Amino acid sequence: MEFMHRPIMPEETIRLLNIRPDGIYVDGTLGGGGHSSEIAARLGSGGRLIGIDQDGDAIEAAGKRLAPYADRVTIVRDNYSQMGRILKDLSISGVDGILLDLGVSSYQLDKPERGFTYREDAPLDMRMDQRQDRTARDIVNGYSEKELAGIIRNYGEERYARSIARHIVMARQKHPVETTGELTEIIREAIPGKARAGSGHPAKRTFQAIRIELNQELSVLKNHLEEMIDLLEDRGRICVITFHSLEDRIVKNTFRTCENPCICPPDFPVCTCGRRSKGKVITRKPLVPGDREMEENSRSRSAKLRVFERIR
Repeated sequence: MEFMHRPIMPEETIRLLNIRPDGIYVDGTLGGGGHSSEIAARLGSGGRLIGIDQDGDAIEAAGKRLAPYADRVTIVRDNYSQMGRILKDLSISGVDGILLDLGVSSYQLDKPERGFTYREDAPLDMRMDQRQDRTARDIVNGYSEKELAGIIRNYGEERYARSIARHIVMARQKHPVETTGELTEIIREAIPGKARAGSGHPAKRTFQAIRIELNQELSVLKNHLEEMIDLLEDRGRICVITFHSLEDRIVKNTFRTCENPCICPPDFPVCTCGRRSKGKVITRKPLVPGDREMEENSRSRSAKLRVFERIR
Protein backbone atom coordinates (compact mmCIF):
# COMPACT_ATOMS: atom_id res chain seq x y z
CA MET A 1 0.00 0.00 0.00
CA GLU A 2 1.28 3.47 -0.91
CA PHE A 3 1.83 5.82 2.04
CA MET A 4 -0.93 8.38 1.59
CA HIS A 5 -1.69 11.32 3.82
CA ARG A 6 -3.50 14.06 1.96
CA PRO A 7 -2.18 17.36 3.38
CA ILE A 8 -4.78 19.35 5.31
CA MET A 9 -5.37 22.98 4.33
CA PRO A 10 -2.23 23.02 2.13
CA GLU A 11 -2.86 26.42 0.56
CA GLU A 12 -3.61 28.12 3.88
CA THR A 13 -0.63 26.48 5.58
CA ILE A 14 1.88 27.37 2.88
CA ARG A 15 0.55 30.93 2.69
CA LEU A 16 0.80 31.46 6.45
CA LEU A 17 4.33 30.02 6.64
CA ASN A 18 5.49 33.04 4.57
CA ILE A 19 8.09 30.93 2.77
CA ARG A 20 11.25 32.70 1.63
CA PRO A 21 13.28 31.02 -1.15
CA ASP A 22 16.45 31.23 0.96
CA GLY A 23 14.81 30.29 4.28
CA ILE A 24 15.22 27.24 6.50
CA TYR A 25 12.05 25.28 7.33
CA VAL A 26 11.21 22.22 9.43
CA ASP A 27 8.35 19.82 8.88
CA GLY A 28 8.22 18.06 12.24
CA THR A 29 5.60 15.53 11.13
CA LEU A 30 6.78 14.67 7.63
CA GLY A 31 4.30 11.89 6.86
CA GLY A 32 4.16 11.18 3.14
CA GLY A 33 5.72 14.55 2.35
CA GLY A 34 2.57 16.32 1.15
CA HIS A 35 3.15 19.64 2.90
CA SER A 36 6.93 19.30 2.55
CA SER A 37 6.81 18.96 -1.22
CA GLU A 38 4.91 22.26 -1.37
CA ILE A 39 7.51 23.91 0.86
CA ALA A 40 10.48 22.47 -1.04
CA ALA A 41 9.01 23.57 -4.38
CA ARG A 42 9.15 27.18 -3.16
CA LEU A 43 12.76 27.06 -1.99
CA GLY A 44 15.70 28.22 -4.04
CA SER A 45 19.21 26.82 -4.04
CA GLY A 46 19.93 28.69 -0.80
CA GLY A 47 16.88 27.35 0.99
CA ARG A 48 16.67 24.26 3.16
CA LEU A 49 13.99 21.90 4.46
CA ILE A 50 14.43 19.44 7.32
CA GLY A 51 11.76 16.73 7.48
CA ILE A 52 11.29 14.73 10.68
CA ASP A 53 9.14 11.65 11.25
CA GLN A 54 9.34 8.63 13.56
CA ASP A 55 7.46 6.30 11.19
CA GLY A 56 9.73 4.24 8.95
CA ASP A 57 7.05 3.88 6.25
CA ALA A 58 6.65 7.66 6.19
CA ILE A 59 10.39 8.20 5.86
CA GLU A 60 10.54 5.86 2.87
CA ALA A 61 7.54 7.42 1.13
CA ALA A 62 8.63 11.00 1.78
CA GLY A 63 12.11 10.23 0.48
CA LYS A 64 10.63 9.22 -2.87
CA ARG A 65 8.25 12.17 -3.02
CA LEU A 66 10.96 14.69 -2.15
CA ALA A 67 13.64 13.15 -4.40
CA PRO A 68 13.37 16.01 -6.96
CA TYR A 69 14.42 18.41 -4.19
CA ALA A 70 17.21 16.28 -2.71
CA ASP A 71 19.68 19.17 -2.93
CA ARG A 72 17.72 21.18 -0.36
CA VAL A 73 16.02 18.51 1.79
CA THR A 74 17.32 16.58 4.81
CA ILE A 75 15.16 13.77 6.20
CA VAL A 76 15.61 12.51 9.77
CA ARG A 77 13.85 9.60 11.45
CA ASP A 78 13.06 10.82 14.95
CA ASN A 79 10.35 12.43 17.06
CA TYR A 80 9.80 16.17 16.63
CA SER A 81 10.50 16.53 20.36
CA GLN A 82 14.17 16.17 19.35
CA MET A 83 14.02 19.09 16.91
CA GLY A 84 16.47 21.24 18.86
CA ARG A 85 19.09 18.49 18.98
CA ILE A 86 18.54 17.59 15.32
CA LEU A 87 19.08 21.20 14.23
CA LYS A 88 22.16 21.49 16.44
CA ASP A 89 23.61 18.34 14.84
CA LEU A 90 23.01 19.99 11.45
CA SER A 91 24.74 23.19 12.67
CA ILE A 92 21.51 25.17 12.33
CA SER A 93 20.98 27.80 15.03
CA GLY A 94 17.53 29.04 13.98
CA VAL A 95 14.82 28.46 11.39
CA ASP A 96 12.30 30.57 9.47
CA GLY A 97 9.32 28.27 9.80
CA ILE A 98 8.07 25.10 11.49
CA LEU A 99 5.09 22.94 10.58
CA LEU A 100 3.36 20.29 12.71
CA ASP A 101 0.48 18.28 11.24
CA LEU A 102 -0.54 16.17 14.21
CA GLY A 103 -3.00 13.89 12.42
CA VAL A 104 -2.64 10.14 12.11
CA SER A 105 -1.97 9.43 8.44
CA SER A 106 -4.50 7.71 6.20
CA TYR A 107 -1.84 5.06 5.59
CA GLN A 108 -1.55 4.29 9.30
CA LEU A 109 -5.32 4.10 9.66
CA ASP A 110 -5.93 2.09 6.50
CA LYS A 111 -3.16 -0.47 6.97
CA PRO A 112 -4.84 -2.92 9.41
CA GLU A 113 -1.63 -4.50 10.68
CA ARG A 114 -0.59 -1.16 12.20
CA GLY A 115 -3.46 -1.63 14.68
CA PHE A 116 -4.75 1.95 14.61
CA THR A 117 -8.19 1.22 13.20
CA TYR A 118 -11.27 -0.19 14.89
CA ARG A 119 -12.84 -1.03 11.54
CA GLU A 120 -10.80 -4.18 10.89
CA ASP A 121 -9.45 -6.95 13.11
CA ALA A 122 -5.69 -6.81 13.61
CA PRO A 123 -3.10 -7.12 16.39
CA LEU A 124 -3.29 -4.32 18.97
CA ASP A 125 -0.27 -2.21 17.98
CA MET A 126 -0.78 1.57 17.41
CA ARG A 127 2.95 2.41 17.52
CA MET A 128 3.85 5.47 15.50
CA ASP A 129 7.49 4.46 15.90
CA GLN A 130 7.73 0.72 15.33
CA ARG A 131 11.18 0.66 16.92
CA GLN A 132 9.64 1.01 20.37
CA ASP A 133 8.81 -2.18 22.26
CA ARG A 134 5.58 -1.23 24.01
CA THR A 135 2.34 -1.58 22.06
CA ALA A 136 -1.35 -0.89 22.66
CA ARG A 137 -1.66 -4.52 23.77
CA ASP A 138 0.58 -3.78 26.75
CA ILE A 139 -1.64 -0.89 27.84
CA VAL A 140 -4.91 -2.78 27.39
CA ASN A 141 -3.67 -5.81 29.30
CA GLY A 142 -1.29 -4.18 31.76
CA TYR A 143 -2.93 -1.01 33.07
CA SER A 144 -5.14 -1.15 36.15
CA GLU A 145 -8.87 -0.48 35.84
CA LYS A 146 -8.32 2.97 37.38
CA GLU A 147 -5.48 3.80 34.97
CA LEU A 148 -7.49 2.66 31.97
CA ALA A 149 -10.53 4.68 33.04
CA GLY A 150 -8.31 7.74 33.51
CA ILE A 151 -6.73 7.71 30.07
CA ILE A 152 -10.02 6.86 28.32
CA ARG A 153 -11.75 9.72 30.13
CA ASN A 154 -8.94 12.27 29.84
CA TYR A 155 -7.56 11.47 26.38
CA GLY A 156 -10.73 10.15 24.75
CA GLU A 157 -13.20 12.43 26.50
CA GLU A 158 -15.37 9.31 26.76
CA ARG A 159 -18.32 9.54 29.19
CA TYR A 160 -18.45 5.75 29.61
CA ALA A 161 -14.74 5.45 30.47
CA ARG A 162 -15.31 3.65 33.78
CA SER A 163 -17.64 1.09 32.22
CA ILE A 164 -15.24 0.46 29.32
CA ALA A 165 -12.28 0.03 31.71
CA ARG A 166 -14.29 -2.38 33.86
CA HIS A 167 -15.31 -4.45 30.84
CA ILE A 168 -11.70 -4.59 29.59
CA VAL A 169 -10.49 -5.88 32.96
CA MET A 170 -13.27 -8.49 33.11
CA ALA A 171 -12.48 -9.67 29.59
CA ARG A 172 -8.74 -9.99 30.10
CA GLN A 173 -9.26 -12.11 33.22
CA LYS A 174 -10.42 -14.86 30.85
CA HIS A 175 -7.61 -14.32 28.32
CA PRO A 176 -5.45 -11.40 27.11
CA VAL A 177 -7.06 -8.96 24.71
CA GLU A 178 -4.97 -9.42 21.57
CA THR A 179 -6.71 -7.70 18.66
CA THR A 180 -8.49 -4.51 17.66
CA GLY A 181 -11.59 -6.56 16.91
CA GLU A 182 -11.70 -8.02 20.43
CA LEU A 183 -11.24 -4.59 21.98
CA THR A 184 -13.93 -3.04 19.76
CA GLU A 185 -16.43 -5.71 20.82
CA ILE A 186 -15.61 -5.15 24.52
CA ILE A 187 -16.16 -1.41 24.09
CA ARG A 188 -19.44 -2.00 22.27
CA GLU A 189 -20.72 -4.13 25.15
CA ALA A 190 -19.67 -1.51 27.71
CA ILE A 191 -21.68 1.34 26.14
CA PRO A 192 -25.49 1.49 26.50
CA GLY A 193 -27.44 0.74 23.31
CA LYS A 194 -28.94 4.22 23.02
CA ALA A 195 -25.49 5.82 23.30
CA ARG A 196 -24.08 3.47 20.63
CA ALA A 197 -26.71 4.75 18.22
CA GLY A 198 -25.26 8.26 18.47
CA SER A 199 -22.74 9.89 16.18
CA GLY A 200 -19.48 8.17 15.35
CA HIS A 201 -18.14 4.70 16.00
CA PRO A 202 -18.43 3.65 19.67
CA ALA A 203 -14.75 2.65 19.81
CA LYS A 204 -13.37 5.87 18.31
CA ARG A 205 -12.72 7.74 21.57
CA THR A 206 -11.17 4.78 23.36
CA PHE A 207 -8.84 3.98 20.47
CA GLN A 208 -7.81 7.65 20.36
CA ALA A 209 -7.07 7.58 24.09
CA ILE A 210 -4.93 4.44 23.94
CA ARG A 211 -3.02 5.76 20.90
CA ILE A 212 -2.31 9.08 22.66
CA GLU A 213 -1.13 7.30 25.80
CA LEU A 214 1.09 4.85 23.93
CA ASN A 215 2.77 7.50 21.78
CA GLN A 216 2.77 10.19 24.49
CA GLU A 217 1.32 12.61 21.94
CA LEU A 218 -0.02 15.28 24.30
CA SER A 219 2.97 15.36 26.65
CA VAL A 220 5.38 15.67 23.71
CA LEU A 221 3.35 18.57 22.31
CA LYS A 222 2.93 20.31 25.66
CA ASN A 223 6.56 19.91 26.71
CA HIS A 224 8.19 20.97 23.44
CA LEU A 225 5.95 23.50 21.67
CA GLU A 226 7.48 26.54 23.38
CA GLU A 227 10.97 25.15 22.71
CA MET A 228 10.11 25.12 19.01
CA ILE A 229 8.99 28.76 19.16
CA ASP A 230 12.41 29.55 20.63
CA LEU A 231 14.03 27.97 17.55
CA LEU A 232 12.40 30.52 15.24
CA GLU A 233 14.29 33.47 13.83
CA ASP A 234 12.74 36.94 13.93
CA ARG A 235 9.42 36.89 12.01
CA GLY A 236 9.65 33.13 11.70
CA ARG A 237 6.35 31.28 12.02
CA ILE A 238 5.10 27.99 13.43
CA CYS A 239 1.94 26.43 11.99
CA VAL A 240 0.23 23.65 13.94
CA ILE A 241 -2.66 21.55 12.64
CA THR A 242 -4.60 19.68 15.34
CA PHE A 243 -7.39 17.14 15.13
CA HIS A 244 -9.05 17.09 18.54
CA SER A 245 -9.81 19.54 21.33
CA LEU A 246 -7.05 18.30 23.66
CA GLU A 247 -4.30 19.12 21.15
CA ASP A 248 -5.93 22.38 20.12
CA ARG A 249 -6.19 23.53 23.74
CA ILE A 250 -2.46 22.97 24.30
CA VAL A 251 -1.56 24.91 21.15
CA LYS A 252 -3.98 27.76 21.91
CA ASN A 253 -2.79 28.14 25.51
CA THR A 254 0.91 27.89 24.64
CA PHE A 255 0.61 30.50 21.88
CA ARG A 256 -1.37 32.80 24.18
CA THR A 257 1.20 32.48 26.99
CA CYS A 258 4.09 33.12 24.59
CA GLU A 259 2.34 36.28 23.38
CA ASN A 260 1.36 37.54 26.85
CA PRO A 261 3.62 35.88 29.43
CA CYS A 262 3.30 38.55 32.14
CA ILE A 263 2.14 37.13 35.50
CA CYS A 264 1.95 40.44 37.37
CA PRO A 265 -1.36 41.26 39.11
CA PRO A 266 -3.68 43.26 36.80
CA ASP A 267 -3.55 46.32 39.07
CA PHE A 268 0.26 46.66 38.87
CA PRO A 269 1.12 49.94 37.07
CA VAL A 270 4.22 48.41 35.44
CA CYS A 271 5.39 44.86 34.79
CA THR A 272 7.87 43.60 37.38
CA CYS A 273 7.95 39.86 36.54
CA GLY A 274 10.33 40.48 33.64
CA ARG A 275 8.68 37.99 31.31
CA ARG A 276 8.90 39.18 27.71
CA SER A 277 6.59 38.36 24.85
CA LYS A 278 7.99 35.95 22.27
CA GLY A 279 5.80 37.18 19.46
CA LYS A 280 2.20 37.30 18.36
CA VAL A 281 -0.64 34.96 17.54
CA ILE A 282 -1.50 35.27 13.85
CA THR A 283 -4.74 33.28 14.02
CA ARG A 284 -7.04 34.75 16.68
CA LYS A 285 -9.47 32.01 15.76
CA PRO A 286 -8.21 28.75 14.27
CA LEU A 287 -8.56 28.22 10.55
CA VAL A 288 -10.69 25.25 9.53
CA PRO A 289 -11.04 23.48 6.16
CA GLY A 290 -13.56 24.79 3.66
CA ASP A 291 -16.68 22.87 2.68
CA ARG A 292 -15.08 21.50 -0.48
CA GLU A 293 -12.04 20.10 1.34
CA MET A 294 -14.25 18.49 3.98
CA GLU A 295 -16.34 16.88 1.24
CA GLU A 296 -13.28 15.57 -0.59
CA ASN A 297 -11.38 14.51 2.55
CA SER A 298 -13.63 13.50 5.45
CA ARG A 299 -10.63 13.22 7.77
CA SER A 300 -10.12 16.97 7.54
CA ARG A 301 -13.42 17.73 9.29
CA SER A 302 -11.98 18.13 12.79
CA ALA A 303 -8.78 19.92 11.71
CA LYS A 304 -7.80 23.32 13.12
CA LEU A 305 -4.80 25.42 12.09
CA ARG A 306 -3.16 27.89 14.47
CA VAL A 307 -0.15 30.10 13.67
CA PHE A 308 2.32 32.00 15.84
CA GLU A 309 4.98 34.49 14.69
CA ARG A 310 8.23 34.97 16.58
CA ILE A 311 9.28 38.56 17.24
CA ARG A 312 12.77 39.01 18.67
